[in-house]
Order: sequence, then C-alpha cells, then structure tokens
Amino acid sequence: MIAKFKAYLSKCFKMKDLGYLKYFLGIEVARSSEGIFLSQRKYCLDIIEECGLSGSRPAETPLEQNHKLASSTSTLLSQPDSYRRLVGRLVYLTHTKPEISYAVNMLAQFMQTPRSDHWDAALRLVRYLKGCPGRGILLSSRCNLQLTAFSDSDHAGCPLTRRSLTGYLVKLGNSPVSWKTKKQDKVSRSSAEAEYRAMAMTCQELMWVKEVLLSLGIPHDQPMQLFCDSQSALHIASNPVFHERTKHIESDCHFIRDELVSGNLAFSYISTTEQPADIFTKALGSQQFRFLRDKLGVCDLHAPT
Repeated sequence: MIAKFKAYLSKCFKMKDLGYLKYFLGIEVARSSEGIFLSQRKYCLDIIEECGLSGSRPAETPLEQNHKLASSTSTLLSQPDSYRRLVGRLVYLTHTKPEISYAVNMLAQFMQTPRSDHWDAALRLVRYLKGCPGRGILLSSRCNLQLTAFSDSDHAGCPLTRRSLTGYLVKLGNSPVSWKTKKQDKVSRSSAEAEYRAMAMTCQELMWVKEVLLSLGIPHDQPMQLFCDSQSALHIASNPVFHERTKHIESDCHFIRDELVSGNLAFSYISTTEQPADIFTKALGSQQFRFLRDKLGVCDLHAPT
C-alpha cells in the first residue's frame, strides 16, 4: 500500500524518495529493534549555544521549586524580544521533552511584559537542557496498543486568577503519545472539582486518540484506563446522584459518566507520589522530578551505559 501511494504521488508531483525518516524540522529519528526514538538534540544544543551557556553548570530541574514568578516585581526587561524568541524555541522542545511542559507553560504566560526574574528562570531551563540535550521519547515496538492516561491538577495554582492547572499524560502501551499542561477555563471551588475538570479534559484527549487509532485500522475494544490521585473525584464519577456540591460541574459529570457507563473508560486510583502527571502541574524537587521523569517514558539515547 505504501509503495502504491508513493507511485501515485510520483505521477502527480516531482518527488524523490529519501528512504526512512532521520531528521525533520529539528526532530531526530533513530530506529532499532526496540522502537523509534525521537529527540531534538541538535536543536537543543543550538539554543544552549545561542544563550551563551555552553560552559555553564547544568541545573537538576527545569524550574525552581516554590517559585514566585507570577507575583514577581523585578525590573522589566529592556529587550523583551530576546525572551519571546527563547520561550518560542522552548515551546517547540516540548514535542520530545514532556518533562519541561510545566516550566514552559509558566514562562509563556509572561510574553507581554517579561521581567528579569522570568529571564533568569528561562536561562535556568536552558541550563537544565544542557545536562540532557539528547533526552527524548521512545515509541516502543513492544506495545500492546492499549490506551492509558494519567490526570492531575493543581488547585488554584495561579496566584493571580486562582484558576487551577490541568496536567495529563496519555500512553499507548508504554509509549507516551500525548501530554499537556493547561490552565483551566473556570475557577474551581474545591480540589475535587479541579481534579474532575482535569479528568474531563483527559477523557476528551483519550477519545480523540482512540478515533485516530481507529482511522489507522487499530480498534480499541477494551476500556481505556484513567488514573487519578483524587479519591473525591473518583467518588463523584461513580456516584449517580447529583447534589448541590456537584451541580455546577454537572456537564463534566454527565460526559465522564456516559463514557464510564458505555464501557469506554475505567477509572483507577493512583497515589500522588506515583502520579506521573504531577510533573505537569508543579515544580518538583530534584529527587521526585527524576523519579516521575523516568515514569513518563523519557530516556537518553546518548547517555553512557
């Protein structure tokens, strides 16, 4: 089928078959019996060199724990274009480095009026990249083609708007295929509500990935597993009775419960310390960050064995 499609394109356009994909738009592709490894090593090294940090000491984590970037009152940058360019390049790096999604999400919120503290945080992220420029994601060939997802939220994580932060990770077998850090559209009045909104967003992503697999001829008959670290949110999902404390999130309740009743989804509890989506919602300490980063399925092809 692939050969026929290439022959058809050759009749329509002047084209050349370059063989297996190795490099495309800054993304490096390596193939082996283990699977397909995606990284942006050259792109990452270019950013480090452009910032003049080739000789700097690497940072252990992308962002300082308990940071106060949103409430910073440091001096405004005289040339904000440099900050915007750097953050724009860092956004593209999240395609193969999911562990920096939270840090990039935070830095991208100050594009209009960046301050010196924000610039220092961006340079810290670049110093983190210096310690692992070749780290990327492995799409494993040993895959059972079953979808699992991890959902988490940081209640009232934004000190300015008090909106919560959603983070999720979707895996196909052991391979990460989709992840996101996003501020929620509405203010949640409880941590359970924030977790439930995060579950609803993750459910939408799961349904989309399932449709993509179906269009590729891969049916997914078993229920998709969704892991959450909030017992309250899981109880709301399984409780068929709406009351005053849940009526303001009733639409999300109906959406999730319909998928649960139809057998498309199955919910499970996971402890916060084991929750890989926690890395998308807050800045963690170095030990917990490394532990959850390994659980994401991120690895370094260039690391010494």
